[in-house]
Amino acid sequence: MAAATRWLDTIGPKTLAGKRAIIGYIFISPFILGFLLWFLTPAVIAIWLTFTDWNLIRAPRFIGVDNITKLFNDSLFWQSLKVTSIYTLVSVPLGLVFGFCLALLMNTKVRGIAIFRTVYYLPRIVPAVASAVLWAWILNTEFGLLNVLLNYFGLPKVRWLQDPEWALSALIMMSLWGLGGTMIIYLAGLQGIPEVFYEAAKIDGAGRWAQLRHVTIPLMSPVIFFNMIIGIIGSFQVFTAGFLLTDGGPQNATLFYVLYLYRNGFQYLNMGYAAALAWVLFFIIMLLTLVVFKSAAGRVHYEDAQ
Repeated sequence: MAAATRWLDTIGPKTLAGKRAIIGYIFISPFILGFLLWFLTPAVIAIWLTFTDWNLIRAPRFIGVDNITKLFNDSLFWQSLKVTSIYTLVSVPLGLVFGFCLALLMNTKVRGIAIFRTVYYLPRIVPAVASAVLWAWILNTEFGLLNVLLNYFGLPKVRWLQDPEWALSALIMMSLWGLGGTMIIYLAGLQGIPEVFYEAAKIDGAGRWAQLRHVTIPLMSPVIFFNMIIGIIGSFQVFTAGFLLTDGGPQNATLFYVLYLYRNGFQYLNMGYAAALAWVLFFIIMLLTLVVFKSAAGRVHYEDAQ
């Protein structure tokens, strides 16, 4: 800092405002360089690759819009989009509801509540590969924990990862394993609600359900909205579970969009088509986010809203 100050005194701006501006740019330069090198440059290259045929060995060959037109006739593209959409439509609402209910339970003032909060949050910090290995055992047809429980209650075994009708449902169930992150965000929002609102509701004769409906949920709407946006974005980027547990099978029942993108890029060495898929994913997520922002504009209540 001292060296930077001496440099500014000799060849830098002479005014205090100019020196502060230069020091500010120095401090934000790591972010600017990171944005230029690791986001903007790859994005521009991906746009260019979308119009080329490149297998990572020979030089890219310009083919115009062939990769884009190929999308409309690619049945696996539509299958991956269908699988990912179903996963999003089911897993995101379930995650929002169960995460909120769990946060309500964890917001109670009982002895040892910090231990329960830690236990419920721990799965969130378990590496994705380790979680997949654990769930591969839980969902195993012959000796998996889930089928053992079903057998205990006299129910037949389910081929969770081998049956096309059950495979996607099994991965949706697995997604609820990481509700701890959503729970923590909800919990922070719940603890930020002033107690005076509940006291006023009690004076008006509101019971627990009325307090939840008219106080908690409206004041938590920004947090619910945030978790919904993050959940939608994350659900469209699911890869590890489908790759390690089912490899997109059986019969492409768990062929997630990002898994299909990965196959085209690093298994089929079709980088141009993979770049086109990546940009389609970008626009899908952007449009969904804009639609959600537009539709939820009147349903999210902020404290500083007039």
